[in-house]
Amino acid sequence: MKIGTPLSPTATRVMLLGSGELGKEVIIALQRLGVEVIAVDRYPDAPGHQVAHRAYVIDMTDADALRALVDQERPQLIVPEIEAIATDELARIEADGLARVVPTARATQLTMNREGIRRLAAEELGLPTSRYAFAESFRELEQAIEGGIGYPCIIKPVMSSSGKGQSTVNSPEELEAAWQYAKEGGRVDRGRVIVEEMILFDYEITLLTVRAMDAQGQIGTQFCAPIGHRQEQGDYVESWQPQRMSDKAMQRAQSVAETITSKLGGCGLFGVELFVRGNEVWFSEVSPRPHDTGMVTMVTQWQNEFELHARAILGLPVDTMLRNAGASAVIYGGMEQGGIVFDQVEQALSIPRSELRLFGKPESFTRRRMGVALAYGEQTDECRLRAAEVAGRVKPQAE
Repeated sequence: MKIGTPLSPTATRVMLLGSGELGKEVIIALQRLGVEVIAVDRYPDAPGHQVAHRAYVIDMTDADALRALVDQERPQLIVPEIEAIATDELARIEADGLARVVPTARATQLTMNREGIRRLAAEELGLPTSRYAFAESFRELEQAIEGGIGYPCIIKPVMSSSGKGQSTVNSPEELEAAWQYAKEGGRVDRGRVIVEEMILFDYEITLLTVRAMDAQGQIGTQFCAPIGHRQEQGDYVESWQPQRMSDKAMQRAQSVAETITSKLGGCGLFGVELFVRGNEVWFSEVSPRPHDTGMVTMVTQWQNEFELHARAILGLPVDTMLRNAGASAVIYGGMEQGGIVFDQVEQALSIPRSELRLFGKPESFTRRRMGVALAYGEQTDECRLRAAEVAGRVKPQAE
């Protein structure tokens, strides 16, 4: 792999579609390897815009706008970082030889839509999943639940991110509100939802799975230590690494992750979400890019998830080795306000073996993730306590 000089005719150019906090860290990792990066998002001054060589604001679901920007910038690689993208146009761009889509255009099409990836996992690959159904109307949703899904159940838009539009429904009385919330939370298709059986699991994990070139020039699969996480309203609020699990459960988790990522193909880092009960493992979802729960790797691994993704997509060697235990805790905006400030940062960072990432998002919402607290050490439980304390000391305020 040859890497050129940024802002020169020899530059290796990568375009990120989606430039939030995860995209920002991918950009930094790519730039450390001498890559020229173009950041694209739907709103100005996104976190990744602030560190990229060039930044653009477009509606990424607009196929013509997306094609025009690719024609203008001519990146060698396109890295989708969000769901709301004209994936059919990405497939045409790749087929026309304009750029390589990471990991592949087909993988992007499948994983951006919960229906595509669930049918692939359960119906084609035979992976263990919860029972599920898709619905385009409230009546179809009722029939799916009455026909075997049952209560409690989980309802999600077929296309959304960070838990938007997701609800746990315990009774018929809660169903109408969940249906409306799912329609509002969908990134693209605002009328189709997935309803899933509630699995009584012991814990859920993200298994970061990396497909990268090995020393023999062949694509191999490597795994990071499992990441445990806790969610509220479908959005992660804390994560820790490593999550303790039995050897048999680990083997099954790695088998499921390798099966689904091998089918998707290409190179890069995948966030594979799994439910675990004892030695049983169920597939939940997969994202072909760094995962929000994986931000903990910034203090736990020799190469964090963003560096692993950058290396893998460039055809470079990777190292998934764990360095120490760690935990992350989310910092929410807590208000609807632009240009907020963060007070008591010094008190937060006075906690030993802690770090802080403030994302620089231009506008705060009550439940918008504005930063993350990180703590590292010997034991995950102790790290979780310190990460939560760091997050609790940071005080978002209106200026």
